[in-house]
Amino acid sequence: MSDHKALVLDATRKYHEDQRDKEPFVPGVTEIWPSGAVLEEEDRLALVEAALEMRIAAGPSSRKFESRFARRLKRRKAHLTNSGSSANLLAMTAFTSHLLQERRLKPGDEVITVAAGFPTTVNPILQNGLVPVFVDVELGTYNTTADRVAQAIGPKTRAIMIAHALGNPFEAAEIAQLAEEHDLFLIEDNCDAVGSTYDGQLTGTFGDITTVSFYPAHHLAMGEGGCVLTSNLALARIVESLRDWGRDCWCEPGESNKCLKRFDYQMGTLPAGYDHKYIFSHVGYNLKATDIQAALGLTQLDKLDRFIDARKRNWRRLRDGLDGLPHLILPEPTRRSDPSWFGFALTVDPEAPFRRAELVDFLEGRKIGTRRLFAGNLTRHPAYIDQPHRVVGDLRNSDVITEQTFWVGIYPGLTDEMTDYIVSSVKEFVAARG
Repeated sequence: MSDHKALVLDATRKYHEDQRDKEPFVPGVTEIWPSGAVLEEEDRLALVEAALEMRIAAGPSSRKFESRFARRLKRRKAHLTNSGSSANLLAMTAFTSHLLQERRLKPGDEVITVAAGFPTTVNPILQNGLVPVFVDVELGTYNTTADRVAQAIGPKTRAIMIAHALGNPFEAAEIAQLAEEHDLFLIEDNCDAVGSTYDGQLTGTFGDITTVSFYPAHHLAMGEGGCVLTSNLALARIVESLRDWGRDCWCEPGESNKCLKRFDYQMGTLPAGYDHKYIFSHVGYNLKATDIQAALGLTQLDKLDRFIDARKRNWRRLRDGLDGLPHLILPEPTRRSDPSWFGFALTVDPEAPFRRAELVDFLEGRKIGTRRLFAGNLTRHPAYIDQPHRVVGDLRNSDVITEQTFWVGIYPGLTDEMTDYIVSSVKEFVAARG
């Protein structure tokens, strides 16, 4: 390391110490965020060092992160993207590739998903000319069930794309079995659930493809960023092509002739020997991440176990503190699961003597941040009302979520004092109106 670089990094350490929040927690004054990144000295150092090396495109940190993250999630291949939303788009689009021949998805094919969720699980279905088939979820777990999915399978069904809700696994083994029996593709949106298990198996390992987000609210933070993972090497190759402009070549940017066949290909109606770096086999995108993002991801990955433990501990502290409180439906882990929680959901019983909005206003007034369970019932949003879709069964619980559900934070930046203040505030509100 050069003397100048060492000086900059040493100054960065001192700067980080100067920027640390040393103010004590003051109930009702200090903001309690529902989510956020926990960024420490080594994270700041990693970002600065990557910047000093001017690694402004994907490079060695990106490749190292992909390799380490794939091993951690027990998948053979991982491809970094610029966001979790892009990861979902790539995952869904991969199944439309001509390389899958008769199994490829075509416009009008149906994909089963849930009505109560985040738009980026549904949007790629529509963006590929496919038809979402919406099913309801359970209150408490906020996931759908294998029975609901089974009832939704029809003659046009070709795939299933579902997110593990707030880190709580859906019935992944049973739904994966349904997919296998009916020759359906399964995409696991694992963006909220890194480290969760179902039947002792990591979520993200049941489907053909899984996706992860590294937005600051999630388990690992890159600022923006996401990842597509699979153990199917053919699908991995398709994902890489789609992410990287649709090109057929697999050389990294800046590499030349790694395969020693760069000028030996003949594809399409191109002349023989056309430069493989500029042969395009898919109508793709540019959805790559940068090495600066990956450098941060690597330091965050070292802390994943600690982050997961903190999320579980904070969730349990809230759950135990609120246990038995009337008029609220408290969250429950899916049977046979061990969630790596994203948030703590609360649903106000429709028969309660108060409404969700009143409780939320009370908490927000005490600087306790809240969030809705994302979009609630997506079929009620203006973006989707006129879009082609099918609904199987009623969406009663999704409507309850739209009206009565919200969540509070359990991310690793919260202290016991903060979670206890959330508990006492909810109890005080319910007692005053019960």
